[in-house]
Amino acid sequence: MLRKTLSSFAFAIGIASAVSVQADDIEIGAVFPLSGPNATYGDIFMSGAELAARHVNEDGMLAGNLNVLYEDSQALPQQGVVAMNKLVNVEGVPYALSAFTGVSKAISTLAQRSQTVAVNGGGVGPDLAELGEYFWNVIPLANNEVGALARYAVNDLGHKRFTLVYVDDPLGESILHELEKTLPTLGAELVESHSIAASAQQFSGVAARVRSNNPDVVYVASYGSQQLQIVKQLRDNGVRAQIASYSAFSVPELQEQKEAQGALFTTQSIDWDSEDPVTKRFVDDYRAEHDKNPTSYIANYYNAVRVFALLAQSLEEQGKEITGANLLAQRKSTDTFKLVGGEVSFQENGTLLAPIQVLEVDGSGSGRVVSVKTAE
Repeated sequence: MLRKTLSSFAFAIGIASAVSVQADDIEIGAVFPLSGPNATYGDIFMSGAELAARHVNEDGMLAGNLNVLYEDSQALPQQGVVAMNKLVNVEGVPYALSAFTGVSKAISTLAQRSQTVAVNGGGVGPDLAELGEYFWNVIPLANNEVGALARYAVNDLGHKRFTLVYVDDPLGESILHELEKTLPTLGAELVESHSIAASAQQFSGVAARVRSNNPDVVYVASYGSQQLQIVKQLRDNGVRAQIASYSAFSVPELQEQKEAQGALFTTQSIDWDSEDPVTKRFVDDYRAEHDKNPTSYIANYYNAVRVFALLAQSLEEQGKEITGANLLAQRKSTDTFKLVGGEVSFQENGTLLAPIQVLEVDGSGSGRVVSVKTAE
């Protein structure tokens, strides 16, 4: 593993700095969208990863300073593979953060072949749990999020008729599959689904068809600027049904959008007012730096970096090299991890299982919790 003192954040945003090389620094990688229409997610993910690295270094958890090297995926699978190749074959990192379902699936083969641990905190496609033992998830996947939202909408609100507007990519297809599987078991139905291209930004035609079908719930399975346009154009074209989605709705732009107020979305359950020391420190320091509450995405990437630090710390104590293979073996031998949100365990397939909360967009910036469902 390469060891440098280059500030990873400065590296990511191109800030020149005086750099000297030492032998003690420890580097991990991150394949995030740093440009393009989904760059806002990269900024959010980085804020969590950087805060975790800062805490690891303040606590002296590792023999050297921990740095995160960022590479730009643009949220596109092909660019993600290029980025992962650089991190693995040039930088030699043993551990890399990943995001977006399509990107995560694209880089998983290289992760497995090179024995590099890849950790997803943003993609939710259910098949991300099946990408091999070197691919881990610190976020509940769509099968958990969709199920929790559907149970709340049907059992608590009495909604029966759902329409899906979904992006034509692995994420959208996975949510279509989950709704088709889940709704009939609840006595509800998916009455219509509309596939849209990933680059589409005009949805008045889709909105007209949704309005004429008059569903109780419109589930939006998209992300970035596209999901903002879908919500706006649904409302502008007279759709008054309950709008619902998954954790992609936790970005600031959506939370502040007037047309999105009242929409429901899901994330893993985290009590921001918890007195648990790890959670409290994360929340207090994030609020002090950003003057607002964190979101689940920020917690996910904080946790992803913290998982690495805890595993690497154990390896150093045993005199073992920090490699992907050793990190995997150490994870399998570790029963629980103290992370933001509480003490958790990895399932055998490398995915954390957590309760899911249903939130309502209320203009507060992080949403109002209206229900917490156990993971199923």
